[in-house]
Amino acid sequence: MRIRIVDAFTDRPFAGNPAGVLLLDAGAFPADRWLQQVAAEVNLSETAFAHPLTGAPDAGWALRWFTPTTEVGLCGHATLATAHVLRTTGAAGGVIAFRTRAGVLTAETDGDGTITLDFPAAPLTPEPAPEGLAQALGAAPLSVHDTGPDCGDLLVELADEGAVRALAPDFAALARLSRRGVIATAAAADPAAGYDFVSRGFFPAVGIDEDPVTGSAHTALAPFWAARFGRAELAGWQASARGGLVRTRLDGDRVRLTGSAVTVVDGELHAVP
Repeated sequence: MRIRIVDAFTDRPFAGNPAGVLLLDAGAFPADRWLQQVAAEVNLSETAFAHPLTGAPDAGWALRWFTPTTEVGLCGHATLATAHVLRTTGAAGGVIAFRTRAGVLTAETDGDGTITLDFPAAPLTPEPAPEGLAQALGAAPLSVHDTGPDCGDLLVELADEGAVRALAPDFAALARLSRRGVIATAAAADPAAGYDFVSRGFFPAVGIDEDPVTGSAHTALAPFWAARFGRAELAGWQASARGGLVRTRLDGDRVRLTGSAVTVVDGELHAVP
């Protein structure tokens, strides 16, 4: 069984967010225990498992995502990585529709080789900062928003780009907030930098202290910053150590997320189900 590691939301190796990708035979997924064991062995933010669907009118592939410790309901970078593998191996092309826990999601290769994902926009709800958030994050929030059930994160606006980049959170304290994660964001300091806003994503509750580039977070970041900037098309830089660029376009209750991907490992998984 082939297993690939793909760096997503980057056009060069060893940047962006790496995801494991396994393309399975048609039929049902293997047992959840095996899927979780593989994801723990790969030990990346997410490992994606996909198998072709036969006779399904809405989607050609079924797709699930696992962190090293749990299954998640929505993942952008591993969906981008899966679409990249399907395209580069010739297994699928054009518009690829995935049946997932978050509904049917599509991925389409653009003329320049980038891939655009069509995801639901996160419904943002302002709320008071939970007790202990500022201490756990290490910075005082300007505003806090719940991102809805698909993501289950807190979107936290900080004063400026420097505050986002300087964060050194208490991950154990963040994990106690009873949320999937915390997304910290601010407007770009330099309008000519090539991006409009920055973010960092912390998910210790699901086994990921800091995610290098979080596609699902941009389903919340896109509507948040579209309202601030007054335009639908924006670019976000996730300011992790690896870094990655996500281009976003808000379209009603949907968000288009565009990025590149690079395969860095193509190997054989011997511990088959």
